[in-house]
Amino acid sequence: MNDRSFSLVRRLGAALLLSAAIALPVSGHAADEVSVGGKNFVNHGLVAIGRIPASQRDALGETFGSGSGMAIDPSSWTRDGDSYKGTVYLLPDRGYNVEGTTDYKARLNKIAIEMTPVAPGAKPAAGQEQTGVKSKLEGLILFTDEKGQNMTGLDPVAVRPEQGAMPILPQAENGKISLDAEAIVRLPDGSMFVSDEYGPYIYRFDAEGKLLSATQPPKAILPMRKGQVNFSSNNPGKGQTAPDPKDPDTGRQNNQGLEGLSLTPDGKYLIALLQSATRQDGGDSSSTRFTTRALVYDAADPAKLKLVHEYAVLLPTFQNKDKTAVAAQSEILALSDKQFLMLARDSNNGQGVKGDTSKYRKIELVDLNGATDIAGTAFDGEKPLAPKGVLDTSVTPAKWADFIDINDNSQLNRFGLHNGAPQDKNDLSEKWESMAVTSVLDPKAPDDYFLFVVNDNDFLTQDGHQVGADYKAEDGADVDTMFQVYRVTLPGVRQK
Repeated sequence: MNDRSFSLVRRLGAALLLSAAIALPVSGHAADEVSVGGKNFVNHGLVAIGRIPASQRDALGETFGSGSGMAIDPSSWTRDGDSYKGTVYLLPDRGYNVEGTTDYKARLNKIAIEMTPVAPGAKPAAGQEQTGVKSKLEGLILFTDEKGQNMTGLDPVAVRPEQGAMPILPQAENGKISLDAEAIVRLPDGSMFVSDEYGPYIYRFDAEGKLLSATQPPKAILPMRKGQVNFSSNNPGKGQTAPDPKDPDTGRQNNQGLEGLSLTPDGKYLIALLQSATRQDGGDSSSTRFTTRALVYDAADPAKLKLVHEYAVLLPTFQNKDKTAVAAQSEILALSDKQFLMLARDSNNGQGVKGDTSKYRKIELVDLNGATDIAGTAFDGEKPLAPKGVLDTSVTPAKWADFIDINDNSQLNRFGLHNGAPQDKNDLSEKWESMAVTSVLDPKAPDDYFLFVVNDNDFLTQDGHQVGADYKAEDGADVDTMFQVYRVTLPGVRQK
């Protein structure tokens, strides 16, 4: 165990770190449990799987965009016996990857789902292994700027000047605001916070998708080239010039923005997490990019988010071909203002990409208690927090422990899935990027929730259509959107 972890009890008697917890069986099934601050967080295992075909078209007739971010409308969630219904919102990113990027209209897909989970540890009926979540597209919301112009997936080659209360914004060559959406928080009135890669910013939209405000991160996170903010992610299209230099000097690395965003259950705080380290904090090397930052905003006034806390979070590392690799994070889920779930994973392994076996895909439970608050310090300016990956000695990072191993074949096999060869449609795809929870609606288990985990399929299909053009993904890739649903116990997390 490394010094990034804290108290953990795993089934079958795995290692105990700082304090003990007792695994609680459910329906005869041995669960995984993490003890934090006297509370026992329990993973009861997979209970449902569902798919949306790779060739699915959305309401605009374009290839469906999968799940870079996810939100469930709690007011829609109902139970009828052993079945559930509700409304899910899935957030795609900037569109199918071609040479450069495309003028893909930023959007949010609305989906009606029906779920019939199995009991923890149970095996679905033959032929029904991956039909536990059924879905139907019900429309979408287009994201626009404050004047109603569509936002675009195009790489930002320019900077839109400040306009009123709006800060400088990433701007494409066609004048549109560039948005590479990665995470979403939906409020009860339908308005939304969306975090992105380019800024990396937190945008606020009304229920119809119109931009209301934008929150800029601390200067240390803004991508800087030659002393100027430059939002490009180094994805020039045909005839376009690459940024100089290709990588930022400081700030977020290309395509490593605010992947994680979540509102605390009490609605008071918004937590954002950078995908991996800034350039000056070790993000200039794939092996030292593990010191990322968690930003905690006071959300009392949604129009004016206020940064109140900031912490260093050390991402997991693992060995890959005798080299140290970092599992960048893809999503978070706030349990309180001091604890959140963090999905961390490797790259280039799974259906649709080169490798067939993922080395690391886990959901960690992160605890900020005891970590050094660096908000408003010199680390938010020009002083590196972790030069070359070495954390400043004055800073204590957050702690974390494993909660769910997404690659656990003992769980996957019950549903006809696997991690590893053969690389077929049942080999988990590469990118798992969104999480959301909703109540089990069981008065005997008020702290039990369904944890939805959804992949980003990168629009990989053999029957694709986007921005006026048909396409086929390379190497015959045809990757479905997939829902994995776990039953978990999250004490103290009562949704408001």
